[in-house]
Amino acid sequence: MKLLPVLFLIVAATTLQAAEPEPIIRSGDRVVFLGDSNTYAGKFIAHIEAVLQNADELDDVELLNLGLSSETASGLSEPDHPFPRPCVMERLDRVLKKAKPNVVIACYGMNDAIYYPLIDENFAEYKSAMEELIKKTKAAGARIVLMTPPPFDVEAVRMNKGKLLKKGEEKYAWFAPYEGYNEVMAAYANWIFSLKESVDGIVDLHGALTESLEASRSEDPEYILAKDGVHFNDKAHETVANVIVDQLNLPTNETSPEDVKRFVERQNILRDAWLSHVGHKRPGIKAGLPLEEAQQKADALLPVTK
Repeated sequence: MKLLPVLFLIVAATTLQAAEPEPIIRSGDRVVFLGDSNTYAGKFIAHIEAVLQNADELDDVELLNLGLSSETASGLSEPDHPFPRPCVMERLDRVLKKAKPNVVIACYGMNDAIYYPLIDENFAEYKSAMEELIKKTKAAGARIVLMTPPPFDVEAVRMNKGKLLKKGEEKYAWFAPYEGYNEVMAAYANWIFSLKESVDGIVDLHGALTESLEASRSEDPEYILAKDGVHFNDKAHETVANVIVDQLNLPTNETSPEDVKRFVERQNILRDAWLSHVGHKRPGIKAGLPLEEAQQKADALLPVTK
């Protein structure tokens, strides 16, 4: 009888140890990034790939950029957008079927509010779409990570004499947004956290980039995250990569500008090929190479061994 407490402690300790969650990204995973123009630009993905290439903790992790400029989750478009914004839901089934990801990392919201003040109907369309994205991704057997939409850099727009509109205007657009649009993005970002029980992870881009932006601007009042409020500059891409690495507990390694440049070239080749392979409705995107040719060309850039 005296052994029972000891045995209980051993069992309890073993149970606690076994209950430790597995990492979201694991060796051998294919990770697909979905999102709008910042994801399409993909420099933050190249930074992450450069870090992981020399990480002993993770082997053979493949990062695929399937972001698409102008895209939304909601399917909404502002009246003055030059074409109907593409919607990820139009191509999501094909992405899941053809790319067969183990992990999907998705970032939507910036375009979904279509640069208007907070409108309940628009917000509802976004919520419904994001819930459907989660449902379909998990049904395909993939883990899913949502990133909160990044902040809208309203001060950068003011610095660059961009057009900002007050509340009550008849219409808005990405080139003439609501002056309080970052408040809208904060509301969208806060809602993402309500989904934490439904997803495998959340990366708080909005919070981390807001903190980084405030710190940088306190040292340099003319610091800019995105000149037009939306599209990241190179420094912001590096910051986004660091945030993802930190919040997903990925290995950290030193990288050089030369390494990152090669990974950007590699990512662009594969992105264009995969977007063409999957198909989309966004005009103005150049066609990529056939997948096999693109993979060979991309791999030739990286004779890297761990």
